[in-house]
Amino acid sequence: MFRGGIDHLDLTVMDPAASEAFYTAVLGYMGFEPVRLAHGATQLRIFQATDAGQRLFSVALQPARHGGGHDRHSPGLHHVAFRASSRADVDGLYQLLRDFGADVLDAPAEYPHYAPGYYAVFFADPDGLKLEFVHMPTPPELAV
Repeated sequence: MFRGGIDHLDLTVMDPAASEAFYTAVLGYMGFEPVRLAHGATQLRIFQATDAGQRLFSVALQPARHGGGHDRHSPGLHHVAFRASSRADVDGLYQLLRDFGADVLDAPAEYPHYAPGYYAVFFADPDGLKLEFVHMPTPPELAV
């Protein structure tokens, strides 16, 4: 078994209701199932991806304790990329984002400087966190 893979991602959000609606639409499109988990006095909204009944990965939303939007150019997280199964899958999410009124940063396009066939849409969540949905048929070779 590979050690070091990402198990879950917790996101701190300013407006839990707005973020829940956004992530329900976006992650639901990607195949995540919404569940709730009580954690002390806090109800967390969790979205999990499963395969044959096994949880593969989850995303949780937690309320922020103080204000301020996300700045991907400050130290910390720049963006999160989710894997798409095809270019049509990317295009489908793009349409959902437009219908939802989400902040699309870059419409679907090829980015051959990342990898051959790299096709992605870039968008922001309600707090400004940059997200990506990418189809990459040929992963890039990494220099070691």
